[in-house]
Amino acid sequence: MAGSNALSGAFGVLARLAMIIAGASLCILVLVLAWQVIGRYALNDSPGWTEPVALILMSVAALFGAAIAVRRESHFNFPTLVEMAPAPIRALLKLLARLIALVFGAALGWYGGFLMIDSWNVPMAGAPLPEGLSYVGLCLGGGLIALFALERLISGDYQAEEHA
Repeated sequence: MAGSNALSGAFGVLARLAMIIAGASLCILVLVLAWQVIGRYALNDSPGWTEPVALILMSVAALFGAAIAVRRESHFNFPTLVEMAPAPIRALLKLLARLIALVFGAALGWYGGFLMIDSWNVPMAGAPLPEGLSYVGLCLGGGLIALFALERLISGDYQAEEHA
């Protein structure tokens, strides 16, 4: 039981770090887009690097946020269907949702990693960065989705709360 608590604690730290990164990405995204607007309309010199950087930040924020939602099990689902189902079916639906999240997260992480590595030596249009950075959110976010789904699968908590 102590190993399970240590593992849960480690996943908690990882989730907090993912949330900090997602939140920082959103804050930086706002600054980058503000600079783009200032450059375009006030300075009449739109910076070329803002669009690709904004896309990277948006990808990181969205996929890290999705990973947090998988860990909290607050991602897109069908709660009415689950709540109306008998207890054994609820457990099966919960298991199925976790398996689907694991498979999709692993696929996003794997193919995102492939795309990131494959395009790392290609210069990004508009920014002095490698094109592979465009896929860092997909790779790492997908990996976190898979990891948090695996954590939920291992937890074994498949019993949905009874509703009166």
